[in-house]
Amino acid sequence: MNDNEFFAYHLVTRKKMMKGQIIHFDNNQKNTLYSFFFEKQQLNMNGEDFFQILYGQKTKDGLCLSKENAEVTIKYVDQTIRAIREVIVEMVRLEHFSDYPSRLSCLYAAKSYDDVMRWKEVFDLYNRNVLQIVKLRVSGKCFEGNANLLPQADGAPFSQKIEQAHEYWKSIVKSELTELLINGKMEVVEIIEEFSTNNLE
Repeated sequence: MNDNEFFAYHLVTRKKMMKGQIIHFDNNQKNTLYSFFFEKQQLNMNGEDFFQILYGQKTKDGLCLSKENAEVTIKYVDQTIRAIREVIVEMVRLEHFSDYPSRLSCLYAAKSYDDVMRWKEVFDLYNRNVLQIVKLRVSGKCFEGNANLLPQADGAPFSQKIEQAHEYWKSIVKSELTELLINGKMEVVEIIEEFSTNNLE
């Protein structure tokens, strides 16, 4: 954790940033990770959610889901297991590591250009459109975490996920995939690179 002025590199994925732009993140401001996992609703064409689909399609022989309903179900389960992970990670942070920025109220960044390029490779694998790489001057706090230590998105018991969350916040094991959680005041000091916007989601 750091509470001084430092520089960081950020992948811009939604709206382009401008040089000189000021960004503030405090504990009350939610980021896009929060919006995606906690506010997004998965519905089919009839406006039915996972539970309405599940109980509506139940037969004496089990479930028979259409392709659309199967997709809604898979998206809901994936979103929910990741939301559970973030709730557990936040619960552990609040109880044992409260000086660190919250994963739900921060900007995700990297310490170096090489690190941010590793993250761009990951984003490219998942077809996440990157608009820019920017350099930020940060006056606030940061936490350098090993993303590989996050609780897995699986059916493991919550007790195991809590232990994994402790390991993440300790982040003793170094990784090539290090994420930097930053909050406070940030200024865009340089637009390092811009990318084509032809394939926006």
